[in-house]
Amino acid sequence: MPDKPRVQFAHGLDSSPHSRKAQVLAQHFEACTPEMDTSNFESCVSVHADCLASFRPDVLVGSSFGGAIALALLQRGQWTGPTLLLAQAGLRCGLPPMLPSGIEIWLVHGTLDTVIDPEDSRRLAAAAGTSSTVRLIEVDDDHVLGKSVANGDFADWVRALAS
Repeated sequence: MPDKPRVQFAHGLDSSPHSRKAQVLAQHFEACTPEMDTSNFESCVSVHADCLASFRPDVLVGSSFGGAIALALLQRGQWTGPTLLLAQAGLRCGLPPMLPSGIEIWLVHGTLDTVIDPEDSRRLAAAAGTSSTVRLIEVDDDHVLGKSVANGDFADWVRALAS
């Protein structure tokens, strides 16, 4: 593993490659946060599939809408590596509550999230059954996970998944 793990980030609907999460990733890791036209789900999946092929990250991180993009890549078999889903919106985007087996997937959701119900991540994690590779982490935070980003937990989750 290189000194700085390679991390690809799929941002949310109201976010960008310049968001606070993207900045933290760029500060601590070798990061790739491609620009997406969030009005077109399939084009976002394509952008990230292309980036996965060229950048070859150690970890894929998806936040909210970006979590739906990451989930689609997992479900389609276009990504089979460690994945961090932050307040994922996959079920809201019509994806089935299904996770592939044998892949390290951590779902982090704030219990104070009023944008995406934490139950969505609970349901997705439960679909994995007794898989030891899927972990649900509920934190005392809101949708953007601002406290978890500020206190270093976000970078620690990525670091742990990369190791």
